[in-house]
Amino acid sequence: MNTTTPTAGNKPGGRKIPAPRVLPETLAYWQAADEGRLLVKKCADCGAFHHYPRDICPFCLSANTAWQNASGQGTVYSFSTMGKAEAAYTLALVTLDEGVTLMTNLVDCDVSQLKIGQAVKVVFKPSSGGHAVPMFTPA
Repeated sequence: MNTTTPTAGNKPGGRKIPAPRVLPETLAYWQAADEGRLLVKKCADCGAFHHYPRDICPFCLSANTAWQNASGQGTVYSFSTMGKAEAAYTLALVTLDEGVTLMTNLVDCDVSQLKIGQAVKVVFKPSSGGHAVPMFTPA
């Protein structure tokens, strides 16, 4: 018996990923995702990484921020699975090795085997007519 529960982007006819809303200050983030790279912002003044991407550092309010390639590795901080069967999807908070926590989906996995603190890695899933969306799967 196959116990793998499909999640976003796994099967044709499954839950479609909506295209992300792209703002001028996030365009580089989405273009990098199309190339299979995960970016985070880093403040040159206080040294802190932050996510969701924005021009101003949320820690020190400096505008001196720049894009940095993230490792794409992290751990599950929290998660919840919604829906049933083909339409099920798992939302998660994942803390990247860089220290930022982002909201994402866990995909390509058996949700009954997921655990808090589990190592995960980024994968990129196509959206409906837009940029690729970074999601995570067990490492």
